[in-house]
Amino acid sequence: MTNCIFCDIIAKSAPAEIIYEDDLCMVITNINPLAPLHLLVLPRNHIPSLNDISSADETLLGHLLLTAKAMAEKMGVSDHGYRLALNTGKGGGQTVFHLHIHLLGGKQMDDSLLSRGIA
Repeated sequence: MTNCIFCDIIAKSAPAEIIYEDDLCMVITNINPLAPLHLLVLPRNHIPSLNDISSADETLLGHLLLTAKAMAEKMGVSDHGYRLALNTGKGGGQTVFHLHIHLLGGKQMDDSLLSRGIA
């Protein structure tokens, strides 16, 4: 995939702070965090948005959610609470068109994060 920063990060041709990786996904820190903890869970294969998934992606989507849960536990925010956000399309606030899940935690979550444009 060309012109996709997340594909470049997954290929390790662009820099990122990698927190976790396996055969299906990678977890990185967000360079513009909206909370004390702001990670991005990226599938390794390029899927532009949630609108582009099919039933064949069911296992991958479950894996992404389980990875987000594991990262929340690892980073110490699971007991207090955290937010997962998955923006779809420009009107939904998506700015990088490679499916990804935001994991936000470390402070009280409210709707102000939504108005600040979680990418």
